[in-house]
Amino acid sequence: MRRPRRPSVLGLVLLPVPLLAVVGSLSFAGGHGARRWFGGRGESQRAEAQAAKDAAAAAFYELDTAQRDLRISIETITAVDDSPAARRTASDFAALGQRIDQVSRDYITAVDAHDLDRDDLDAATASRARADLTRAKEALDRTKADLDRFAQGLGPLLEQAETRLARLAPAVERARQALLAASNALDAVRASGLRADDLAARLAALSPELTKLNQGAGQHGVQETLRRADDVLRKAEAVRGEAERLPERAAEIDRRLVSLRTRAQAITTRAAGVEPVLSELRRRYSAACWQDLQPVPAQAARDVARAEEKLKEAQAAREEQRWPDATALLATVRALLNTTDEAVSAAGDRLRRLDEVSYDQQQEIERTRFAVRDAQRLAMAGRSTPDPRHARPLDDAVERLERAVAGLEGRHPDWWHFLSETEAVRQTAARVVQEIREERGGGH
Repeated sequence: MRRPRRPSVLGLVLLPVPLLAVVGSLSFAGGHGARRWFGGRGESQRAEAQAAKDAAAAAFYELDTAQRDLRISIETITAVDDSPAARRTASDFAALGQRIDQVSRDYITAVDAHDLDRDDLDAATASRARADLTRAKEALDRTKADLDRFAQGLGPLLEQAETRLARLAPAVERARQALLAASNALDAVRASGLRADDLAARLAALSPELTKLNQGAGQHGVQETLRRADDVLRKAEAVRGEAERLPERAAEIDRRLVSLRTRAQAITTRAAGVEPVLSELRRRYSAACWQDLQPVPAQAARDVARAEEKLKEAQAAREEQRWPDATALLATVRALLNTTDEAVSAAGDRLRRLDEVSYDQQQEIERTRFAVRDAQRLAMAGRSTPDPRHARPLDDAVERLERAVAGLEGRHPDWWHFLSETEAVRQTAARVVQEIREERGGGH
């Protein structure tokens, strides 16, 4: 915004005494149209015009100063905030700037149009000058008031922007310190004999980001620099944490290798006892009770052999410090051994359960009937008739139990089928109980 040159000439011009005498003699001699230089209406109008000019100049400078100060606030907001509200604020400020430019041009035009230092300034011209400059001042004042109201509405956005700016330097410094800590942790790990090549590669990938952080927000923007600082901090801390845990990770893999080898040997020993169990099952129970267990010895042998092969691969990965590969292979070994362990245990568990139920099937029957009756009582609680959604599956469960009991007749009953049926009936009763309680909000 253009600043006008402040006047340097006095409002009243002091003339030499001889000239005053000449002017006086011309006046008394009856000269027409001669100007009265001191006092009178003309000099009063000149003084009023000059006062209006000074007031307009003061208003102009106040508006210019307020606009400059507010521009700093707007630049602060737009530097760190690209939200719709911030963009709208910048647009509104630009519109205000156009108004300010217009009233400033009008003010300068008014100043340039009237030379209040002219000797021949008449009262009418001075009056017009005063009016023009007063209008210019009023327009400047109105625009200044609008600018002040606009500035008052910037509080939340400006506070948020200043908060982000205040975060900038600490965020960048934290990122730098995190990179340094990650580098030191990596050096310590390498000094212990661990390569940590993957961690070194991840740390090296952060080097370009550090360069951009060092270039600063002036080149990359405050928002982007804050985002980059947070990203570098997070990744560097992850590298540091993994580097610090790496020795323990290596030790844990070593422990798991030993433990799984021992477990594989134990399962191999237990698997050798499956065949005698199968022989006993074949001798005492019908084929339906043990046929599904026939493949267990061979399958156990294959699974243990595969587990031992994977253990060797895991050991090689450990020696080569391929930690993710070693961890994945050990997980495969554990899954294989879990499956084999369950299969080997199933044979002995089957024989035990068949022995128990063949000796006293009544206990199994009563246990199952109790589960069904408990579900039926819950279904009838607070009702005169049960909900068909609950009654139907429970009625089916009763019939299923009766068929299972009836199937025990004969010389060689299928005890395993009986146990499977009673287990299924209890599961049905438990499911109905759960549905009722969920519908009633957990009530019993």
